[in-house]
Amino acid sequence: MVSIPAEWTDEIAPSTLMVAGFLLFVFPEPATSALGAGLMLYGAAWWFYEWGRP
Repeated sequence: MVSIPAEWTDEIAPSTLMVAGFLLFVFPEPATSALGAGLMLYGAAWWFYEWGRP
């Protein structure tokens, strides 16, 4: 079984949101592009929040 370091687990969910948001952003539909941009911004804000915590 692979052990994931504890400091990496805080970055998995925000990174997943940013990847999913990017995929929705590049899909050629205005509604999914807006949702994708929102998910990327939310994921980036969450990622920076987790990054600054001790």
